[in-house]
Amino acid sequence: MDRDQLREHLAFAAELGVAGLSRDPVWRVRAESSDQGSDLGQTWVRPGSDLGQTLNSQNPQSEATLTVARNATEALAAIRADIGDCTRCKLHTLGRKQIVFGVGTPEADLMFVGEAPGADEDEQGIPFVGRAGQLLTKIIEAIDLRRDDVYIANIIKCRPPQNRNPEPDEVASCEPFLFRQIEVIKPKVIVALGKYAAQTLLRTDEPISRLRGRVFDYRGAKLIPTFHPAYLLRNPSSKREVWEDMKLVRSLLHG
Repeated sequence: MDRDQLREHLAFAAELGVAGLSRDPVWRVRAESSDQGSDLGQTWVRPGSDLGQTLNSQNPQSEATLTVARNATEALAAIRADIGDCTRCKLHTLGRKQIVFGVGTPEADLMFVGEAPGADEDEQGIPFVGRAGQLLTKIIEAIDLRRDDVYIANIIKCRPPQNRNPEPDEVASCEPFLFRQIEVIKPKVIVALGKYAAQTLLRTDEPISRLRGRVFDYRGAKLIPTFHPAYLLRNPSSKREVWEDMKLVRSLLHG
C-alpha cells in the first residue's frame, strides 16, 4: 500500500470512527522458524498463503486443515458447475452477460451477502467491484482483514435489468445455490448488506434501520444486517452506524 492509499484508508477509517489499528494476533498467524536467528521467525504470514501452507504442512492438524480447504474449494467448484450457464429464471433473457458466483476463501469465518450484481459485476464476473465494492473493501480492511480473508456473494447471481430489485421467482431459482455456498464455507458470521439482502435472508419486511445492530442465528452462523455500501455513498453520515455493526462483527469473530 503506497502513501496515498494509506492516507485514504486512514481517512476513511476515521470517518467510520476507528480510533486505531489492531495488531491482535488473532488476525494473523506468526510463522515460527526452526532455524534460530532466522528472519522468518519474525515474519507475519497469512493463514492462506503459500508460505503458511508450507510451514503448517509439517504437522498432522494443519494437514487436516488443508484437506478441508481443498474439499471446500472442490465443493464450491461443483456448485458453480451445477449452475452452468443458468437459464432457470428469466434473467438470462434480460441482458445479463454472465453468472457472478462469489469470490473469496472457502475457509472464511466472515461472509458478506449482497442483493445482486450490478453493471461492473456483470462485466467482470466478480461481486462488489464497482464504487460500492471499493467501499466494502475499505470496510473489511477497517477490521484488520482483507478481501482475500472473507467470502462475498449475492442473493442472486445475475444482474437484473436497470439494477431493479430481484423478483420472487428469480430469488426462488437462485437462492438454493447461496444456501449451498453457506453450507460449504460454514462462516461464523454473515453480514447482510442492505435492506433487500437482510429482508430476503431473514424472511421479514422490517426496515434495515430496525434490523441493523442486531444479531440473528442463521444456518449455523450469526447474521448481522447493515447498510449497503451503495447507500453509504449516498448517505456518508451513516458510516458511523456501519462501524458499530462491524465492531460487533469483529467481537463475534474473536469469540
